[in-house]
Amino acid sequence: MPKAHTKFVCQQCGGQYATAYGRCPSCGTWHSLVETIDRPAPSRTGFPRAVTAVADPVPLAQVESIAYSRLQLPLSEFNRVLGGGIVPGSILLLGGDPGIGKSTLLLQVSNMAAEAGPVLYATGEESAQQVKLRADRLAQVASNLYIIAETDVDAILAHAQRMRPVLLVVDSIQTMQTADLDSPSGSVGQVRESTSRLTRMAKGEGIATFLVGHVTKEGNLAGPKVVEHMVDTVLYLEGERFHAYRLLRGVKNRFGPTNEVGVFDMQDSGLTEIVNPSAVFLSERESQTAGSVVAVTLEGSRPLLVEVQALVTSTHFGLPRRTATGLDLNRLILLSAVLTKRTGLALGTQDVYVNVAGGMRLVEPASDLAAALAIASSLVDSPVGDVAVIGEVGLGGEVRSVNRILQRVGEAQKLGFERCIIPERNLRELRGSSPGHVVGVKSLDEAMNAVGCRVS
Repeated sequence: MPKAHTKFVCQQCGGQYATAYGRCPSCGTWHSLVETIDRPAPSRTGFPRAVTAVADPVPLAQVESIAYSRLQLPLSEFNRVLGGGIVPGSILLLGGDPGIGKSTLLLQVSNMAAEAGPVLYATGEESAQQVKLRADRLAQVASNLYIIAETDVDAILAHAQRMRPVLLVVDSIQTMQTADLDSPSGSVGQVRESTSRLTRMAKGEGIATFLVGHVTKEGNLAGPKVVEHMVDTVLYLEGERFHAYRLLRGVKNRFGPTNEVGVFDMQDSGLTEIVNPSAVFLSERESQTAGSVVAVTLEGSRPLLVEVQALVTSTHFGLPRRTATGLDLNRLILLSAVLTKRTGLALGTQDVYVNVAGGMRLVEPASDLAAALAIASSLVDSPVGDVAVIGEVGLGGEVRSVNRILQRVGEAQKLGFERCIIPERNLRELRGSSPGHVVGVKSLDEAMNAVGCRVS
Protein backbone atom coordinates (compact mmCIF):
# COMPACT_ATOMS: atom_id res chain seq x y z
CA MET A 1 0.00 0.00 0.00
CA PRO A 2 1.64 3.28 -1.03
CA LYS A 3 2.27 5.85 1.64
CA ALA A 4 -0.24 8.69 1.76
CA HIS A 5 0.87 12.19 0.87
CA THR A 6 1.23 14.67 3.69
CA LYS A 7 0.99 18.41 3.87
CA PHE A 8 1.57 21.02 6.55
CA VAL A 9 -1.41 23.19 7.48
CA CYS A 10 -1.18 26.42 9.47
CA GLN A 11 -3.58 26.30 12.43
CA GLN A 12 -3.73 30.12 12.42
CA CYS A 13 -4.48 31.09 8.80
CA GLY A 14 -5.13 27.72 7.12
CA GLY A 15 -2.22 27.99 4.70
CA GLN A 16 -1.03 24.68 3.19
CA TYR A 17 2.59 23.84 2.34
CA ALA A 18 4.49 20.82 1.08
CA THR A 19 7.36 21.22 3.57
CA ALA A 20 7.56 22.23 7.21
CA TYR A 21 8.58 25.71 8.31
CA GLY A 22 9.22 27.04 11.77
CA ARG A 23 7.21 30.13 10.83
CA CYS A 24 4.17 30.28 8.57
CA PRO A 25 5.12 32.13 5.33
CA SER A 26 1.62 33.61 5.05
CA CYS A 27 0.69 34.92 8.51
CA GLY A 28 4.11 34.81 10.21
CA THR A 29 2.92 32.72 13.19
CA TRP A 30 5.63 30.61 14.78
CA HIS A 31 5.21 26.83 15.28
CA SER A 32 1.69 26.77 13.80
CA LEU A 33 2.23 24.21 11.02
CA VAL A 34 0.76 20.76 11.69
CA GLU A 35 1.42 17.70 9.56
CA THR A 36 -1.81 16.40 8.00
CA ILE A 37 -2.61 13.56 5.62
CA ASP A 38 -3.57 14.87 2.18
CA ARG A 39 -6.43 12.56 1.23
CA PRO A 40 -7.66 12.68 -2.37
CA ALA A 41 -11.24 13.72 -2.96
CA PRO A 42 -12.41 10.60 -4.93
CA SER A 43 -13.64 7.30 -3.62
CA ARG A 44 -13.21 6.61 0.06
CA THR A 45 -11.73 3.34 1.36
CA GLY A 46 -10.86 1.98 4.75
CA PHE A 47 -13.10 2.39 7.76
CA PRO A 48 -16.83 3.12 7.31
CA ARG A 49 -18.17 6.58 7.74
CA ALA A 50 -19.39 7.57 11.19
CA VAL A 51 -22.44 9.35 9.81
CA THR A 52 -25.61 7.72 8.52
CA ALA A 53 -25.70 7.24 4.77
CA VAL A 54 -28.82 9.20 3.81
CA ALA A 55 -29.26 10.40 0.24
CA ASP A 56 -31.67 13.24 0.96
CA PRO A 57 -32.53 15.33 4.02
CA VAL A 58 -35.42 13.96 6.05
CA PRO A 59 -37.56 15.60 8.76
CA LEU A 60 -36.02 15.07 12.17
CA ALA A 61 -39.40 14.01 13.58
CA GLN A 62 -39.41 11.04 11.19
CA VAL A 63 -35.96 9.77 12.16
CA GLU A 64 -36.24 6.54 14.13
CA SER A 65 -34.93 6.78 17.68
CA ILE A 66 -32.24 4.36 18.77
CA ALA A 67 -32.64 2.59 22.11
CA TYR A 68 -29.11 2.19 23.45
CA SER A 69 -28.48 -0.98 25.43
CA ARG A 70 -25.83 0.20 27.86
CA LEU A 71 -23.17 -2.06 29.29
CA GLN A 72 -23.60 -1.75 33.04
CA LEU A 73 -20.68 -2.69 35.25
CA PRO A 74 -20.77 -3.77 38.92
CA LEU A 75 -19.38 -0.31 39.75
CA SER A 76 -22.32 2.01 40.41
CA GLU A 77 -20.22 5.16 40.81
CA PHE A 78 -18.68 4.57 37.38
CA ASN A 79 -22.10 3.93 35.81
CA ARG A 80 -23.44 7.13 37.42
CA VAL A 81 -20.82 9.32 35.78
CA LEU A 82 -21.48 7.80 32.34
CA GLY A 83 -25.24 8.26 32.68
CA GLY A 84 -26.13 4.63 33.40
CA GLY A 85 -23.38 2.60 31.73
CA ILE A 86 -21.19 2.33 28.64
CA VAL A 87 -22.94 2.98 25.32
CA PRO A 88 -21.83 0.61 22.51
CA GLY A 89 -19.94 2.48 19.79
CA SER A 90 -19.16 5.44 22.03
CA ILE A 91 -15.64 6.81 22.37
CA LEU A 92 -14.54 8.15 25.75
CA LEU A 93 -11.47 10.16 26.74
CA LEU A 94 -10.08 9.86 30.29
CA GLY A 95 -7.52 12.37 31.56
CA GLY A 96 -5.79 13.04 34.85
CA ASP A 97 -2.47 13.79 36.53
CA PRO A 98 0.33 11.21 36.34
CA GLY A 99 -0.05 8.50 38.98
CA ILE A 100 -3.64 9.44 39.84
CA GLY A 101 -4.98 5.99 38.86
CA LYS A 102 -6.20 6.24 35.25
CA SER A 103 -4.67 2.93 34.12
CA THR A 104 -5.75 1.23 37.35
CA LEU A 105 -9.37 2.32 36.90
CA LEU A 106 -9.55 1.27 33.25
CA LEU A 107 -7.91 -2.08 34.00
CA GLN A 108 -10.63 -2.71 36.59
CA VAL A 109 -13.31 -1.61 34.13
CA SER A 110 -11.84 -3.87 31.44
CA ASN A 111 -11.79 -6.83 33.81
CA MET A 112 -15.46 -6.27 34.70
CA ALA A 113 -16.54 -5.70 31.10
CA ALA A 114 -14.84 -8.97 30.09
CA GLU A 115 -17.71 -10.81 31.78
CA ALA A 116 -19.94 -9.61 28.91
CA GLY A 117 -17.52 -10.46 26.07
CA PRO A 118 -13.93 -10.08 24.87
CA VAL A 119 -12.07 -6.90 25.85
CA LEU A 120 -8.90 -5.64 24.13
CA TYR A 121 -6.48 -3.55 26.22
CA ALA A 122 -3.85 -1.83 24.06
CA THR A 123 -0.95 -0.38 26.03
CA GLY A 124 1.66 1.84 24.46
CA GLU A 125 3.42 2.88 27.66
CA GLU A 126 3.94 -0.45 29.44
CA SER A 127 4.78 -3.99 28.53
CA ALA A 128 2.24 -6.78 28.89
CA GLN A 129 4.20 -8.11 31.87
CA GLN A 130 3.97 -4.75 33.69
CA VAL A 131 0.21 -4.61 33.19
CA LYS A 132 -0.07 -8.19 34.44
CA LEU A 133 1.73 -7.20 37.68
CA ARG A 134 -0.90 -4.52 38.29
CA ALA A 135 -3.73 -6.88 37.39
CA ASP A 136 -2.51 -9.47 39.92
CA ARG A 137 -2.85 -6.86 42.68
CA LEU A 138 -6.38 -5.91 41.71
CA ALA A 139 -8.42 -9.08 41.32
CA GLN A 140 -8.66 -12.31 39.42
CA VAL A 141 -8.06 -11.63 35.74
CA ALA A 142 -10.97 -12.54 33.46
CA SER A 143 -10.26 -15.05 30.71
CA ASN A 144 -11.79 -12.74 28.07
CA LEU A 145 -9.39 -9.85 28.79
CA TYR A 146 -6.76 -9.61 26.05
CA ILE A 147 -3.74 -7.30 26.04
CA ILE A 148 -1.45 -6.06 23.31
CA ALA A 149 1.63 -3.85 23.69
CA GLU A 150 1.44 -1.82 20.50
CA THR A 151 1.81 1.79 19.38
CA ASP A 152 0.73 1.38 15.75
CA VAL A 153 -2.89 2.47 15.67
CA ASP A 154 -3.54 0.64 12.39
CA ALA A 155 -2.38 -2.65 13.92
CA ILE A 156 -4.68 -2.11 16.92
CA LEU A 157 -7.61 -1.37 14.61
CA ALA A 158 -6.93 -4.56 12.65
CA HIS A 159 -6.97 -6.64 15.85
CA ALA A 160 -10.16 -4.91 17.04
CA GLN A 161 -11.96 -5.56 13.74
CA ARG A 162 -10.97 -9.22 13.89
CA MET A 163 -11.88 -9.75 17.59
CA ARG A 164 -14.98 -7.51 17.72
CA PRO A 165 -14.53 -6.80 21.45
CA VAL A 166 -17.24 -5.22 23.59
CA LEU A 167 -14.64 -2.75 24.85
CA LEU A 168 -11.34 -1.38 23.51
CA VAL A 169 -8.94 0.52 25.78
CA VAL A 170 -6.05 2.55 24.32
CA ASP A 171 -3.48 3.63 26.93
CA SER A 172 -2.52 6.22 25.92
CA ILE A 173 -3.52 8.16 22.81
CA GLN A 174 -0.27 10.20 22.99
CA THR A 175 1.78 7.05 22.34
CA MET A 176 -0.20 6.03 19.24
CA GLN A 177 1.03 6.75 15.71
CA THR A 178 0.36 5.87 12.10
CA ALA A 179 3.01 5.26 9.45
CA ASP A 180 1.13 7.60 7.10
CA LEU A 181 2.61 10.56 8.99
CA ASP A 182 6.30 11.25 9.48
CA SER A 183 5.88 13.19 12.73
CA PRO A 184 6.65 11.42 16.04
CA SER A 185 3.99 10.03 18.37
CA GLY A 186 2.45 12.64 20.63
CA SER A 187 2.55 15.38 17.99
CA VAL A 188 -0.61 17.25 17.10
CA GLY A 189 -0.96 15.51 13.76
CA GLN A 190 -0.47 12.00 15.15
CA VAL A 191 -2.85 12.48 18.07
CA ARG A 192 -5.56 13.95 15.86
CA GLU A 193 -5.22 11.31 13.12
CA SER A 194 -5.07 8.40 15.58
CA THR A 195 -8.19 9.65 17.37
CA SER A 196 -9.98 10.12 14.05
CA ARG A 197 -9.29 6.53 12.98
CA LEU A 198 -10.31 5.10 16.33
CA THR A 199 -13.52 7.16 16.24
CA ARG A 200 -14.47 5.90 12.77
CA MET A 201 -13.87 2.33 13.85
CA ALA A 202 -15.87 2.73 17.09
CA LYS A 203 -18.86 4.20 15.28
CA GLY A 204 -18.73 1.82 12.35
CA GLU A 205 -18.20 -1.39 14.30
CA GLY A 206 -20.16 -0.48 17.45
CA ILE A 207 -17.14 -1.00 19.75
CA ALA A 208 -17.00 1.17 22.87
CA THR A 209 -13.52 2.68 23.08
CA PHE A 210 -11.69 4.29 26.00
CA LEU A 211 -8.74 6.60 25.32
CA VAL A 212 -6.31 7.63 28.06
CA GLY A 213 -5.04 11.19 27.58
CA HIS A 214 -2.08 12.95 29.12
CA VAL A 215 -2.57 16.35 30.77
CA THR A 216 -0.45 19.46 30.77
CA LYS A 217 0.98 21.09 33.88
CA GLU A 218 -2.12 23.32 33.95
CA GLY A 219 -4.29 20.18 34.23
CA ASN A 220 -5.79 20.36 30.72
CA LEU A 221 -5.77 17.46 28.27
CA ALA A 222 -2.66 17.57 26.11
CA GLY A 223 -2.94 17.72 22.34
CA PRO A 224 -5.30 19.58 20.02
CA LYS A 225 -8.63 20.71 21.46
CA VAL A 226 -10.36 19.10 18.50
CA VAL A 227 -9.80 15.70 20.15
CA GLU A 228 -12.24 16.64 22.93
CA HIS A 229 -14.80 17.64 20.29
CA MET A 230 -14.39 14.35 18.42
CA VAL A 231 -15.08 12.05 21.37
CA ASP A 232 -18.48 11.45 22.97
CA THR A 233 -17.42 11.69 26.61
CA VAL A 234 -14.59 13.47 28.41
CA LEU A 235 -13.75 12.28 31.92
CA TYR A 236 -11.25 13.60 34.45
CA LEU A 237 -9.87 11.60 37.35
CA GLU A 238 -9.12 14.12 40.08
CA GLY A 239 -7.70 14.07 43.59
CA GLU A 240 -4.54 14.76 45.52
CA ARG A 241 -1.84 12.13 45.12
CA PHE A 242 -1.38 12.05 48.88
CA HIS A 243 -5.09 11.58 49.59
CA ALA A 244 -6.86 8.27 49.18
CA TYR A 245 -9.99 9.71 47.56
CA ARG A 246 -10.37 10.03 43.79
CA LEU A 247 -13.14 11.88 41.96
CA LEU A 248 -14.20 10.81 38.47
CA ARG A 249 -15.83 13.84 36.87
CA GLY A 250 -17.65 13.91 33.53
CA VAL A 251 -17.14 17.28 31.82
CA LYS A 252 -18.73 16.22 28.53
CA ASN A 253 -21.22 13.45 27.86
CA ARG A 254 -23.38 13.05 24.76
CA PHE A 255 -25.29 10.18 26.36
CA GLY A 256 -25.92 11.54 29.86
CA PRO A 257 -25.64 14.50 32.21
CA THR A 258 -22.41 16.46 32.53
CA ASN A 259 -20.53 17.32 35.73
CA GLU A 260 -21.58 14.08 37.38
CA VAL A 261 -19.06 12.88 39.95
CA GLY A 262 -18.16 9.41 41.18
CA VAL A 263 -16.11 9.05 44.35
CA PHE A 264 -13.56 6.27 44.81
CA ASP A 265 -11.08 5.21 47.45
CA MET A 266 -7.60 4.20 46.27
CA GLN A 267 -6.54 1.00 48.05
CA ASP A 268 -3.97 -1.73 47.48
CA SER A 269 -6.59 -3.77 45.64
CA GLY A 270 -7.48 -0.88 43.33
CA LEU A 271 -10.22 1.75 43.32
CA THR A 272 -13.29 0.96 45.42
CA GLU A 273 -16.45 3.01 45.14
CA ILE A 274 -17.77 5.15 47.99
CA VAL A 275 -21.55 4.95 48.04
CA ASN A 276 -22.02 7.70 50.66
CA PRO A 277 -19.14 10.16 50.11
CA SER A 278 -20.61 12.87 52.35
CA ALA A 279 -20.32 10.63 55.42
CA VAL A 280 -16.72 9.82 54.52
CA PHE A 281 -15.71 13.46 54.04
CA LEU A 282 -17.18 14.38 57.45
CA SER A 283 -16.02 11.28 59.36
CA GLU A 284 -13.06 13.05 61.03
CA ARG A 285 -14.70 16.41 61.64
CA GLU A 286 -14.65 17.91 65.13
CA SER A 287 -17.84 19.96 65.46
CA GLN A 288 -16.56 22.03 68.38
CA THR A 289 -13.50 23.33 66.52
CA ALA A 290 -13.50 27.00 65.59
CA GLY A 291 -13.14 27.60 61.86
CA SER A 292 -14.89 24.39 60.78
CA VAL A 293 -18.10 24.71 58.75
CA VAL A 294 -20.02 22.13 56.70
CA ALA A 295 -20.83 23.23 53.16
CA VAL A 296 -23.43 21.56 50.92
CA THR A 297 -22.17 21.61 47.34
CA LEU A 298 -23.66 20.14 44.20
CA GLU A 299 -21.54 17.91 41.95
CA GLY A 300 -23.64 17.18 38.89
CA SER A 301 -26.96 15.97 40.27
CA ARG A 302 -25.48 14.79 43.58
CA PRO A 303 -25.36 16.96 46.71
CA LEU A 304 -22.20 16.48 48.79
CA LEU A 305 -21.41 17.65 52.30
CA VAL A 306 -17.80 18.68 52.80
CA GLU A 307 -15.91 20.34 55.61
CA VAL A 308 -14.46 23.80 54.99
CA GLN A 309 -11.70 24.71 57.43
CA ALA A 310 -10.29 28.17 58.03
CA LEU A 311 -7.42 29.48 60.13
CA VAL A 312 -7.04 33.19 60.78
CA THR A 313 -3.89 34.38 62.55
CA SER A 314 -2.03 37.66 62.97
CA THR A 315 0.42 38.36 60.18
CA HIS A 316 4.10 38.92 60.90
CA PHE A 317 4.70 40.73 57.64
CA GLY A 318 3.41 43.92 56.07
CA LEU A 319 1.27 42.10 53.54
CA PRO A 320 -1.19 39.52 54.95
CA ARG A 321 -1.28 36.14 53.23
CA ARG A 322 -4.28 34.46 51.60
CA THR A 323 -3.84 30.72 51.00
CA ALA A 324 -6.49 28.34 49.67
CA THR A 325 -6.45 24.57 49.21
CA GLY A 326 -9.47 23.12 47.40
CA LEU A 327 -10.92 26.60 46.86
CA ASP A 328 -10.17 29.20 44.20
CA LEU A 329 -7.66 31.69 45.58
CA ASN A 330 -9.34 34.63 43.84
CA ARG A 331 -12.63 33.63 45.48
CA LEU A 332 -10.93 33.63 48.89
CA ILE A 333 -9.48 37.09 48.30
CA LEU A 334 -12.93 38.34 47.27
CA LEU A 335 -14.63 36.85 50.36
CA SER A 336 -11.96 38.35 52.64
CA ALA A 337 -12.57 41.78 51.14
CA VAL A 338 -16.36 41.45 51.52
CA LEU A 339 -16.00 40.36 55.16
CA THR A 340 -13.75 43.32 55.89
CA LYS A 341 -15.91 45.91 54.11
CA ARG A 342 -19.46 44.69 54.88
CA THR A 343 -19.15 43.10 58.32
CA GLY A 344 -16.29 45.04 59.90
CA LEU A 345 -14.01 42.03 60.50
CA ALA A 346 -10.43 43.24 60.87
CA LEU A 347 -8.80 40.95 58.31
CA GLY A 348 -6.35 43.57 57.03
CA THR A 349 -3.74 42.48 59.56
CA GLN A 350 -4.58 38.76 59.50
CA ASP A 351 -3.30 35.82 57.48
CA VAL A 352 -6.20 33.71 56.18
CA TYR A 353 -5.82 30.03 55.33
CA VAL A 354 -8.74 27.99 53.94
CA ASN A 355 -8.73 24.25 53.31
CA VAL A 356 -11.36 21.84 52.00
CA ALA A 357 -10.91 18.56 53.87
CA GLY A 358 -10.56 15.25 52.03
CA GLY A 359 -8.93 16.59 48.88
CA MET A 360 -12.18 18.00 47.44
CA ARG A 361 -12.16 21.06 45.19
CA LEU A 362 -15.10 23.47 45.45
CA VAL A 363 -15.92 25.48 42.34
CA GLU A 364 -19.59 26.17 43.00
CA PRO A 365 -20.51 29.65 44.34
CA ALA A 366 -22.97 28.00 46.77
CA SER A 367 -20.00 27.25 49.05
CA ASP A 368 -19.20 30.96 49.52
CA LEU A 369 -21.22 31.37 52.69
CA ALA A 370 -19.61 28.34 54.35
CA ALA A 371 -16.11 29.65 53.61
CA ALA A 372 -17.00 33.13 54.89
CA LEU A 373 -18.48 31.76 58.13
CA ALA A 374 -15.43 29.53 58.62
CA ILE A 375 -13.18 32.59 58.40
CA ALA A 376 -15.36 34.54 60.86
CA SER A 377 -15.52 31.55 63.22
CA SER A 378 -11.74 31.24 63.31
CA LEU A 379 -11.23 34.98 63.82
CA VAL A 380 -13.53 35.21 66.85
CA ASP A 381 -12.56 31.67 68.01
CA SER A 382 -16.18 30.55 68.27
CA PRO A 383 -17.24 27.09 66.96
CA VAL A 384 -20.21 26.98 64.59
CA GLY A 385 -21.34 23.50 65.66
CA ASP A 386 -23.45 21.02 63.71
CA VAL A 387 -24.99 23.25 61.08
CA ALA A 388 -25.01 22.91 57.29
CA VAL A 389 -24.43 26.14 55.35
CA ILE A 390 -25.60 26.92 51.81
CA GLY A 391 -25.43 30.20 49.90
CA GLU A 392 -23.60 32.44 47.46
CA VAL A 393 -22.13 35.72 48.71
CA GLY A 394 -22.32 38.89 46.62
CA LEU A 395 -20.00 41.90 46.73
CA GLY A 396 -22.56 43.83 48.75
CA GLY A 397 -22.51 41.21 51.51
CA GLU A 398 -25.89 39.81 50.43
CA VAL A 399 -26.57 36.08 50.46
CA ARG A 400 -27.89 35.02 47.06
CA SER A 401 -30.17 32.08 46.30
CA VAL A 402 -28.88 28.80 44.88
CA ASN A 403 -30.50 26.06 42.80
CA ARG A 404 -31.87 22.69 43.97
CA ILE A 405 -32.16 23.74 47.59
CA LEU A 406 -34.56 20.90 48.44
CA GLN A 407 -31.98 18.27 47.49
CA ARG A 408 -29.25 20.04 49.44
CA VAL A 409 -31.28 20.36 52.62
CA GLY A 410 -32.51 16.79 52.29
CA GLU A 411 -28.96 15.45 52.03
CA ALA A 412 -27.92 17.44 55.09
CA GLN A 413 -30.82 16.04 57.10
CA LYS A 414 -29.95 12.48 56.05
CA LEU A 415 -26.59 12.93 57.76
CA GLY A 416 -28.12 14.35 60.94
CA PHE A 417 -27.82 18.10 60.28
CA GLU A 418 -31.23 19.32 61.41
CA ARG A 419 -30.08 22.96 61.40
CA CYS A 420 -29.34 24.59 58.05
CA ILE A 421 -28.44 28.15 57.08
CA ILE A 422 -29.78 28.96 53.61
CA PRO A 423 -30.57 32.10 51.54
CA GLU A 424 -33.90 33.61 52.56
CA ARG A 425 -35.19 33.58 48.97
CA ASN A 426 -34.84 29.79 48.91
CA LEU A 427 -37.24 29.35 51.84
CA ARG A 428 -40.32 29.47 49.60
CA GLU A 429 -39.00 26.49 47.59
CA LEU A 430 -39.11 24.23 50.64
CA ARG A 431 -42.89 24.71 51.05
CA GLY A 432 -43.02 23.06 54.45
CA SER A 433 -41.35 19.85 53.20
CA SER A 434 -38.32 20.29 55.44
CA PRO A 435 -39.02 19.32 59.08
CA GLY A 436 -35.63 20.48 60.34
CA HIS A 437 -34.70 23.88 61.70
CA VAL A 438 -33.91 25.88 58.56
CA VAL A 439 -32.86 29.52 58.93
CA GLY A 440 -33.07 31.92 56.00
CA VAL A 441 -30.61 34.83 55.92
CA LYS A 442 -30.35 37.88 53.67
CA SER A 443 -26.81 39.00 54.43
CA LEU A 444 -23.50 37.95 55.94
CA ASP A 445 -24.36 39.86 59.11
CA GLU A 446 -27.51 37.79 59.63
CA ALA A 447 -25.63 34.56 58.93
CA MET A 448 -22.90 35.43 61.42
CA ASN A 449 -25.49 36.27 64.07
CA ALA A 450 -27.28 32.98 63.40
CA VAL A 451 -24.17 30.93 64.18
CA GLY A 452 -22.81 33.18 66.93
CA CYS A 453 -19.74 34.46 65.08
CA ARG A 454 -20.44 38.20 65.43
CA VAL A 455 -17.65 40.41 66.73
CA SER A 456 -18.78 42.18 69.87
